[in-house]
Amino acid sequence: MSDDRLPEGTSTDTSKYTLETGIAEGRSTSHSHDRCSHETDMEEKPSRTYCSSNTLTSTRESPPVASAAEESHDTHSEVTYPEGGLRAWLVVLGSFCGMLASFGLVNSIGSFQTYVSTHQLSHLPPGTVGWIFSIYVFLAFGCGVQIGPIFDAKGPRWLVILGTICLVVGMIGASESTKYWHFIITFAILCGLGTSLIFTPAIGAIAHFFYHSRGKATGFAAAGGSLGGVIFPLALQALFPRLGFAWSVRLLALVFLVLLLTAILLIRTRLPPKVGGTVWPDFRIFAQPVFALTTAGVFFIEWGLFVPLAFISSYALANGVSPTFSYQLLAVLNAGSVLGRACPGFIADRLGRFNAMIATVAMCALCVLGVWLNVGGNIAGLCVFAALFGFASGSNIGLTPPCVGQLCETEEFGRYYATCYTIVSLG
Repeated sequence: MSDDRLPEGTSTDTSKYTLETGIAEGRSTSHSHDRCSHETDMEEKPSRTYCSSNTLTSTRESPPVASAAEESHDTHSEVTYPEGGLRAWLVVLGSFCGMLASFGLVNSIGSFQTYVSTHQLSHLPPGTVGWIFSIYVFLAFGCGVQIGPIFDAKGPRWLVILGTICLVVGMIGASESTKYWHFIITFAILCGLGTSLIFTPAIGAIAHFFYHSRGKATGFAAAGGSLGGVIFPLALQALFPRLGFAWSVRLLALVFLVLLLTAILLIRTRLPPKVGGTVWPDFRIFAQPVFALTTAGVFFIEWGLFVPLAFISSYALANGVSPTFSYQLLAVLNAGSVLGRACPGFIADRLGRFNAMIATVAMCALCVLGVWLNVGGNIAGLCVFAALFGFASGSNIGLTPPCVGQLCETEEFGRYYATCYTIVSLG
């Protein structure tokens, strides 16, 4: 038939005719699909139909819904990350300074507890004094359940400023404290809240600039806390006899102020807040099995790791080691932890964050069962254990953020990470 039009009354297959005329007129295949889909709707045929071109067309069924893991992967693939550059590494430097002050104090509470128990609060039993530092640690981790969502919605600047005020004022107040309730208010509450306000944004901001290298960058920042755990106890041990408790703590507060001012200037975020986000906690995220299991795993890791940290000095004292060296073992452990927080990040970015975490936790267990239980009062053996366990246990802070970051969008990282550590604080 030379004419492109069909004569009236001709019963020719409409789909075939559409395809032929589409080819004749130079139309694309997509136009043919549109025509076929339209005709399918008009004739009230089943929702899945084949055109004469053997192309499957869906007119009524919605596209298949991707799984949670696929959605997370697609979200991360759509967002670009600098993975370096001056601005990104300045954020890491600011986070390092913030962690040096906040987690440096966490790793130095043994020195404070020892001094306060034998001086200002010597009339109280050690268990009662220990509540000051237990409350401090609980608030340092537990307040993140509210701080994390605020960080996601509002950014880090005002959180770090408020944390700086709380931490510095708390330290100055602790230097003047003489009674039990003084230390509860100044050290436990103010310093604990200040620590939480600082370390949550410090870790969360890194996720806005790194994805493939997040383990390495987070490890560098987290190493600041271990470095503080080396420097501050040794400095306080030397300053207490010379300057006394009050001026030693004031000097430490001044160091914190300088470090935290640097953190305020450098820590920043890059991605806009998630649309529809809220500043309130949302425990429905535990409905995600992977996140719930990861949080449970981190809870038991932290619970186990703090046993050697808390008792290594008293263990050495009980086995005849001198008091001076017994307290210096904590510095040896924290020195190993500096490398333990920085180095596993390189491996994690290449072999997997969860794989690296499992390997370092297994190394911790081997150190405890294979070394610590057999050394007794042997000084060399205690040093070897402290260094090895410090290296292996350093991953708990350096690798947990990248692991949690794989389970959520970057815009919600603060909520997920802080909520995880709120559960951890209960241990």
